[in-house]
Amino acid sequence: MTSRIILLGATGYTGDLVLSALLRRGVKPTIAGRNPAALAALAQRAGGLDHLVVDATDPASLQKHLQTADVLITTVGPFERFGIPIAQAAADAGAHYIDSTGEVGFVRTLHDRHHQRARETGAVMLPAFGYDYVPGVLAGALAASEAGAAVRALDVGYFATGPIWRGISQGTRTTMRDGMTLPSTRWHRNRLTEERTASRVHRFTVRGRRKSAFLVSGTEVLFLPQEFPSIEDVTVYNGWFPELSRPLSMYSALANATAHLPAGRKLTDALTRPLLIGPSGGPDAAMRDRIPSQVVAVASSGIPGSAPLAEIHLEGPNPYSLTGELIAWAAHHIATHADVNPGVVGPTAAFGLETLRNACAELGLVPV
Repeated sequence: MTSRIILLGATGYTGDLVLSALLRRGVKPTIAGRNPAALAALAQRAGGLDHLVVDATDPASLQKHLQTADVLITTVGPFERFGIPIAQAAADAGAHYIDSTGEVGFVRTLHDRHHQRARETGAVMLPAFGYDYVPGVLAGALAASEAGAAVRALDVGYFATGPIWRGISQGTRTTMRDGMTLPSTRWHRNRLTEERTASRVHRFTVRGRRKSAFLVSGTEVLFLPQEFPSIEDVTVYNGWFPELSRPLSMYSALANATAHLPAGRKLTDALTRPLLIGPSGGPDAAMRDRIPSQVVAVASSGIPGSAPLAEIHLEGPNPYSLTGELIAWAAHHIATHADVNPGVVGPTAAFGLETLRNACAELGLVPV
């Protein structure tokens, strides 16, 4: 029996990408939100979809519409602010759950609060199931599998080519700005630690060229050590602007230093305001086609200066397009298959490495 798919946030930029990807799969989701007029108009434009008016800040308002085995997708962020009640409603209803967050702290909160309940109800909860951070989890798992028992460390780098600054959404720019003064999570010496974002700069080989990337958070640090117990260190880097990695590291240090001064919030806001410069909304299809994504995972023994044990390079569609397609695939797979592992889990734990690798290949995310 096919489960119902409910999409919360369909009127937003990411939600629209997910909706389009679902419709291309022949899936007609129920769309949900708080604006009746906007929902009704979108439902009509999409061919006559069912729609629900709900208050996402009130778990009871949403939960009364959810049933066990429903698949709830949410693209409503920032997730630290708006995501907790939505996840609570899904967990209480025993519904499956997928979101598009890039906020690792939110993912940790979901695991702490809902993992056991989801396992009891048989529901799978998939936070951050998009470009953040499915490609890195997949590349890291492939590299660790190829390296074998000797692997002790994984370094994962995210890259993109093309007019990247013009191809970033307003939401991503806001997240980048906020991230300059928030710590990044690493898996270091078999435990989670926090370091200043961009405090580390690492160089990767991408398409035969050496490119720099700076330290960021990623769910790779949460999920990969669970699946590969020999791994002692997992670190994630962003290399969208390789020539700016070291300047951004200094920029981050300055922003963090001013945050602790009198009137520090105003100074920090002024320093990070340039990161918000750019068009509203997000890149259109033509712009997205000009900016493919690249991910590199390097498995090693963890000994400084040692040669890599394995190195996986993946290339695929634009980060935003890939996010829409990944979420649509996951929702459709969960709704039509019974082979998904329950709990608040990562991509490979939920579906298995081979199923995830094959699905990503179908979406155009492939080894090079």
